Amino acid sequence: MFDKFFNYLSYYKWWKNLDKLILSLIVIFLLIGLFFSLVSTSLIASDKLETNSYFFFFKHFIFVAIGLIIIFILSYIEVKTLYTISIYIFLITLILLFLVPIIGVEIKGSKRWLDLLILPRIQPIEFVKPFFIIMIALIISNKKLPNLTLKFIFSFLLTSLIISFLVMQPDLGQTILIAFSWASLIFVSGINLIFLLSISIVGIISFLYVAFYIPKFEYIKNRLLSFFDTETGTYNFQSDKAIESINSGGFFGKGIGEGTLKNRVPEAHTDYIISVISEEFGVIMIMLILIIFLVFIYLIFKKVENETNDTVKLILVGSASLILLQAIIHIGVNIRLFPTTGMTLPFLSYGGSSIVSVSILSGIILNLTKRKV
Repeated sequence: MFDKFFNYLSYYKWWKNLDKLILSLIVIFLLIGLFFSLVSTSLIASDKLETNSYFFFFKHFIFVAIGLIIIFILSYIEVKTLYTISIYIFLITLILLFLVPIIGVEIKGSKRWLDLLILPRIQPIEFVKPFFIIMIALIISNKKLPNLTLKFIFSFLLTSLIISFLVMQPDLGQTILIAFSWASLIFVSGINLIFLLSISIVGIISFLYVAFYIPKFEYIKNRLLSFFDTETGTYNFQSDKAIESINSGGFFGKGIGEGTLKNRVPEAHTDYIISVISEEFGVIMIMLILIIFLVFIYLIFKKVENETNDTVKLILVGSASLILLQAIIHIGVNIRLFPTTGMTLPFLSYGGSSIVSVSILSGIILNLTKRKV
């Protein structure tokens, strides 16, 4: 009887201290993603797979349900427990990421996925990203390392290790995302700008050398050249169709189910979901989604402003930056501001690994933004 009472009291405290507005926006995002998964994948399932027209939607629904459970667990546990389990999970996911080039599943020339007995077709980098943010924050805010430069070096070595695994796949989009997330964390932690600028220059030079002089990564060079030379480029088909769809949708869209991009471009429901939405529901819907994203990020940064714990500050900034950067890259690719990278839109794009990843980030954010008692 007393156990039930204390459990109820524990859940009540969790709910009472939770930031309801941030939680509401997360749930709204997931529901919007479910809706667009339904309208953007039903024809794909029925026409190409000759199966239930709601096949992809049901899969997406299951992952959203799993994501909500993850959000609850990570937002409920104690902060110290969160840090402890994050270290262990990060090490496990890092091993999985290392195994991708060795035993991974190759799709369209890239090995980014693992087929495991328990977890079929997972993308390990999606699980690495949330815990990578925590690891970098723990390194930078570690009181046992008083030398700030040494902390940056350790964090840089860890980031370089992850990037090296991504380069072997290869995965350009996630490499850029990891690099920028690390840069945003060390920037807000007070790094010397000359040091950061030097690392950035070295990183850019290294990237260009790999892209233009190592045969294995010739596809990166071709994508860059195609991006800057739209007339002769051979990698612009998806981007061109995405732009056409956005233009044809206009301000209010063609109407639900009237879009054609989802049938003309492979993986439109993942990498080009924003164009699919724009074609059927118009630019006004994209503007609404962007406003929700900006309000979500603003609320997180508002919490950072009132936070006194350096580790919590860094994790919140890193988590918000990761979500924002990924959204910017996805939208930028869709409107042909950036070369094609194969980046999903957080919360909205179809994909189990992506949904679980952003759910982990959401749980971490909700845990660290709870009201202190």
